[in-house]
Amino acid sequence: MRFASLGSGSRGNSTLIECGATRLLLDCGFAAREAERRLGHLGVAPESLTAILVTHEHQDHIKGVGPLARRYGLPVWITHGTYRQGRCGELPDAQLIHSHQPPFQIGTVTIQPYPVPHDAREPAQYTFSSDDSRLGVLTDSGSITPHIQQMLSGCHALLLEFNHDQAMLSAGPYPPSLQRRVGGRLGHLNNEQAVSLLADLDHARLRHLVVAHVSEQNNHPEKVRDSILSRLPQLASRLTLTCQSEVSPWFEV
Repeated sequence: MRFASLGSGSRGNSTLIECGATRLLLDCGFAAREAERRLGHLGVAPESLTAILVTHEHQDHIKGVGPLARRYGLPVWITHGTYRQGRCGELPDAQLIHSHQPPFQIGTVTIQPYPVPHDAREPAQYTFSSDDSRLGVLTDSGSITPHIQQMLSGCHALLLEFNHDQAMLSAGPYPPSLQRRVGGRLGHLNNEQAVSLLADLDHARLRHLVVAHVSEQNNHPEKVRDSILSRLPQLASRLTLTCQSEVSPWFEV
């Protein structure tokens, strides 16, 4: 199993997971034409996708989901709450799931959805497993729960949100109401929250850490790296650590 980020941040989020002939797109926050262009950077034709999975209904995660699904006849796995928001439009094949449900299979990949605290209707994040390989994804969560820790412990690779630096958010251009939303318990993870989560996980098998959803206004990749190195220097020394906003290379899980 391998994965690549098509981009991450307020301008759009999407991750490609591949295992054998199974190709899964997690979210598509880019216009369909832009998503096709980014897939092309990885040598992937959009018609070769097996399915799209959706985390929640915010525009930076679902902008291209409906158009891509309709253009290529792709099934979309989506929670009941997210689907009822109707922001993907008519879908050719909507596979409705619950954020608390048992794992399900798409092709050669086992997928476990799990709920996260975020200001959306029924947000879910996912882990992806095949044989002994396991990828965990967590973005768009304002706080960490014991269940999140359980879901992400023992992964070989993590795509993890480091959205904002608390001091930069407080001194930044966002109005107070938006600062409260971003920094609140249903908002986005700050650097310290993300590092604390990493410290609490079983990361004996962790090889790749892709830092995701980094705010352009309220954070900086160097602040993220400094926070990881200062708290977890031994972990950082054996990881592939990537702050990702554009199309990434492939990472083997």
